[in-house]
Amino acid sequence: MYHISCRKEGREVFIPFSFLEKYYEVYGKLTKNRGHEQFEWSHSYSKVFKPTTRYNSSGMFMYFSNYNVEVRDRVKCISATEGVPVSTQWEASGYYYPVQVAQYGLSHYSKNLSDHPPKRKILEDGNLATAKWQVPKGASVIRNYDYEKFTHVLEFNSHDSPGISLKLKQGIDLVLSFDLRFLSMNGSLTIFLEDRDRSTIFPVSFVCSPVLIHVLNSSAGSYSTNYGLGSCQNWNQLTRDLHVDLVKGHVLSGRGKKLSKTKLRIHHLLIKGHGQLDNLTLASSNHMGMFYSSADWLVRHQDSSGGWPIGVKRKIASGKADLDPGWYSAMGQGQAMSLLIRAYYRSGKSHYLEAALKGMKPFSKSSTEGGVRAYFMNQYPWYEEYPTVPPSFVLNGFIYSLIGLYDVLSLAPRDQVGDAQLLFDQGMHSLKKLLPLFDTGSGTVYDLRHFTLGLAPNIARWDYHSTHINQLLLLSTIDSDPILTTVAGRWISYMSGKRAAHN
Repeated sequence: MYHISCRKEGREVFIPFSFLEKYYEVYGKLTKNRGHEQFEWSHSYSKVFKPTTRYNSSGMFMYFSNYNVEVRDRVKCISATEGVPVSTQWEASGYYYPVQVAQYGLSHYSKNLSDHPPKRKILEDGNLATAKWQVPKGASVIRNYDYEKFTHVLEFNSHDSPGISLKLKQGIDLVLSFDLRFLSMNGSLTIFLEDRDRSTIFPVSFVCSPVLIHVLNSSAGSYSTNYGLGSCQNWNQLTRDLHVDLVKGHVLSGRGKKLSKTKLRIHHLLIKGHGQLDNLTLASSNHMGMFYSSADWLVRHQDSSGGWPIGVKRKIASGKADLDPGWYSAMGQGQAMSLLIRAYYRSGKSHYLEAALKGMKPFSKSSTEGGVRAYFMNQYPWYEEYPTVPPSFVLNGFIYSLIGLYDVLSLAPRDQVGDAQLLFDQGMHSLKKLLPLFDTGSGTVYDLRHFTLGLAPNIARWDYHSTHINQLLLLSTIDSDPILTTVAGRWISYMSGKRAAHN
C-alpha cells in the first residue's frame, strides 16, 4: 500500500504524475504549444525506425548511425594502442569487449554513409604538405625518405629543448590522424585544446607508456590527460577524436562540469623526444579510419576457433548461470561478421573475408562445448548471446547473429559462404516458432530465463523492446513471412499503451 497526497475536484481525484511515472513506467513532460502549456504523455521513450527499402548488407547497419559508442559512460576511453573502446561494463579496470568494438566500427561505417563528407586538411606528410614548425635552438626537424614506409616522413629531435611546436589556425575540427614512432623512449606528442569560453588550456598527450590512460592533476587546479602508446619503436597509426579523449580524462580527473565540443579548438601541438611523424591530418570526422580500427582489431584478436573470447566473468542470474572468462557471444560473433564483411566489401582485402567466414565456427558448436549453439526443447537451434548452461535464449542477441549470417551470405563469394545459408535458415525457423514466447501482452521479455532457470520473467526495458521491433522490421524486408510484420505491429502498439485482451 502507498500513501500519497492527492488533489480532489468534485468527484475527480488527481494523483501526482511523479507517482504514476514510477508505478506504471510511463513518461511525460510539460511543453509549450503556441504559447499554451500542455502535458505530453507517452508509454515509451524509445524510437521505432521503419525501413523504407530492403536491407542492404553493404549499407548502413540498422540505425547505428545514431550510436555514439565512445561517449557511453561504460567506455573508459579509446585505446591509443588498439584504436577501439575499452569497456568497464563488467570490470572497472577495463577490457576489450568484442560486441562494443564491433558496434563502434559499425556506427562509424553507418555515419560515413549518412553524414556529409568531412572537411580534411593534411598538415604534414614530409613531402608535399609541410607545416611551419617552431623549432627552438638545439632542436631539429628534417624531411627524409623512410624505407620501411616507402614514403617521406618528418624526423624530429627536440634534444634538451622544451619541444617542437606547431600553432594551428582557429577552427572547430577536432579529429586528428597521424602516423608516429619514437626512436627514443621518452617521447611524446601533446595536443593543447583551448576552451574558448573559459580561456582554459587542456593538454592531451600520447606518450611512450604501457598505461592505458592517466590523468595528472596540477597544484594550480588544471590537469593533463596521457594516453599510453605502449612500445614506441614501431609505427603507430592513430585516429583520435580529441573531444572524446579530453572528456574521458575530464571524467577521471573528477571534474563535474561538462566540456562543450563546440567551445573547443586546437591551440597548438608539441612534440618531444626523437622520432618520426607522417600523415598529420586534421578533419571534421574520420569515420572510415575508426571503422577500420575496429576491423583490424577483430582480425588481430580472433582465435583459432573463429571466436572473439570475452575475458571477463559474466553473471547472468544470481549465480544460476554464470559465464567464466573466455566465453563467446553469438551477438559478438554476428556483429563482428557484419563489420568484417563490410570491410572486405569496401577494401577488397581477403583477410577481412577470411575472418568473417571463420567467425561462423562457434555457431555449429554447442554451448556446453564452448560454442554458442543451444536448443529449445531439444528441437529449435538458437545462437546464444550468453551461452549459459542451461540456456537463457536472449532475443536481441540472437537476431543480431542472424543479421551477421545474412551479411556474410550477401557479400561473400558464393563458393565460400560455407554453412552460412544453413545456419541462417535454421535460425529464422527457430525465431518464427519461438517469437510468441517473448510476448507478455503489454511488452516483451528480454530472454526466456523464466522458462529455463525457473526465475521471474526478465521484462525488456523499452529500449530493448524497440530493438526487438526494429530487428523484426529489418528481417521483414528480406523475408516475406507475415509473422514478422504482424508481431512487430503488435509490439509497436504496446508502446502506445495498447494491451492484449483479457478473458
